[in-house]
Amino acid sequence: MMTVPDLVQLPFATDDGFGSRARIGLIVLESDQTIEAEARMLNLPDVDFYHSRIGNSMEVTSETLTDMEQRLPAAAALLPREFDFDAIGYGCTSAATLISADRVTAAIQSEHPGVACTNPITAAVAAFRALDACRVAVVTPYTADVTAPIARSLADEGLSVTALGSFLESNDFTVGRISPQSVADGVRTTARSADCDAVFVSCTSLRLLASVEGLESEVGVPVVSSNMALFWHLLRLAGIADRIDGLGRIFTRQLTSG
Repeated sequence: MMTVPDLVQLPFATDDGFGSRARIGLIVLESDQTIEAEARMLNLPDVDFYHSRIGNSMEVTSETLTDMEQRLPAAAALLPREFDFDAIGYGCTSAATLISADRVTAAIQSEHPGVACTNPITAAVAAFRALDACRVAVVTPYTADVTAPIARSLADEGLSVTALGSFLESNDFTVGRISPQSVADGVRTTARSADCDAVFVSCTSLRLLASVEGLESEVGVPVVSSNMALFWHLLRLAGIADRIDGLGRIFTRQLTSG
């Protein structure tokens, strides 16, 4: 029989751990295949994203999107308060639009009082202000009834939506597999059809970040996806002012007032 040696207590020291500059919480849709991978592309030293998942239906409708409101506090609670988050984001553009930014923030802050919160539609508006863009062409994957509120929300914030294009796909699994080339082609087509200062690619499932720099050069205006806007806004809210080159013009800008 093996003899178990006496357990020796070892000394240790603690430090600030990961995210010593900023710890950012991100509530990700159960069905999302994209946002976590694109967040890793930022690669900022001592800035870390911590993810929670929220249950959602693979079929994207107004009803399935707004159903998430009741599950938001539980998803936020999976991000431990002890981590002392600098900012928390909810990763769904269409749901945040339909639920409303204020109600999304209230749901998250019910578990994280006082922590700065954002979502892709709020972040997009802040991004376009930082880019001095007033006329925006919009690309979405959604059906018409989900796309229309996105356009109305931007218009309500004083932006002029000059063109609207969609892949008209309601299944989020399929949306996550729409090729980056198709997304880029959609941006080109929509931007060419409009007099615009920027293009908004709405939906955290659409892949854009890896190819956005070349695409911006091609179309001649900033191109901002839901993920890009959300990451940028979260970083700025968390006090991270770093300029990130090669990932789109928005990452070279700071927050503006108003």
